[in-house]
Amino acid sequence: MTEQNTSTYDYDPDYDDEICNKEDVLKVGSILIPIFFTLVVVLSCIGNILVLIVLALYESLKSLTNVLILKLALSDLLFTFGLPFWASYYIWGWTFGDVGCKAVKFVFYAGFYSSVLFLTLMTVQRYMAVVHPLSDWERCRGFSIAPIIIIWMLSAGAALLGTLRSKVIEESPTNIYCEYDSNTIKLAIIYLQNAFFFIAFLIMGFCYTRMLQTITKARTNKRHKTVRLILCISLVFFIGWAPYNIVMFLRSLTDLGFSQFTICKVSTNLEYAFFVCRLLAFSHCCLNPVFYVFVGVKFRNHLKKILQRMFQPKKNLDFSPGRSAKNHSLGSMY
Repeated sequence: MTEQNTSTYDYDPDYDDEICNKEDVLKVGSILIPIFFTLVVVLSCIGNILVLIVLALYESLKSLTNVLILKLALSDLLFTFGLPFWASYYIWGWTFGDVGCKAVKFVFYAGFYSSVLFLTLMTVQRYMAVVHPLSDWERCRGFSIAPIIIIWMLSAGAALLGTLRSKVIEESPTNIYCEYDSNTIKLAIIYLQNAFFFIAFLIMGFCYTRMLQTITKARTNKRHKTVRLILCISLVFFIGWAPYNIVMFLRSLTDLGFSQFTICKVSTNLEYAFFVCRLLAFSHCCLNPVFYVFVGVKFRNHLKKILQRMFQPKKNLDFSPGRSAKNHSLGSMY
């Protein structure tokens, strides 16, 4: 997730890639990225705030699934708050100072890492409920709270690794960047993110394989609706982030001096691929609420009630949050 301005490269002076003219790549990025990020920010804020409202009004947080979806929505919002700054970055360069550089990178990365970890925990939670339904681990309050605290601590720690080594680099009054202070740190952050993604992929892959085996053997899958929801969210997450992580890894080989990736045409194509994959990956924060609507029947019904309340305020409709929460206090909203 190196959201660095692509006009800055840490290439060795001897690389053939150094003579490449990448002005067209930069023009494409400076136009498309701000527009796309603006759209993602608007949709993410609307969608995830609606998720929080539904949870607050109609659902009980005694359900671990609801708690995790709440945390995932907060992580998506945290990730989203960094996007306007990067949109500005691609238009005017970095204008928020050194403190702003560190703060935005911390919020941005903390949102990303926590999203990965909460999705992983949601998958493990469903795995335990489906494959080991007789275990009462989900009802254990201490077990529910401890992983969430650990996730926030791990996310903050991982985000700090890059944040503390970020700084503003001023090449000229019109060329100001928010970058890492060395190429070694840049590569370390890339590989840390790759490792997070790969480990999460292995865990989720194992859990879903075992869940699908269990569901296939059962005669009914009515009680596994939440599995389908989390599977959809996870698939979209990996479809978005897998190409991005792969391209980031390939770009890092240029910095390491692999000759195949320093060829001008190859390097330029990687930059175009990086732009496309980044747009796809960063859109994940506004897609989760869409799946709640299309896959989660109860969420869809709650959303209809909210919209009816907003646009038909005079009708005597039963929107009692207390009653709804009572009826669903032991289950998730999906």
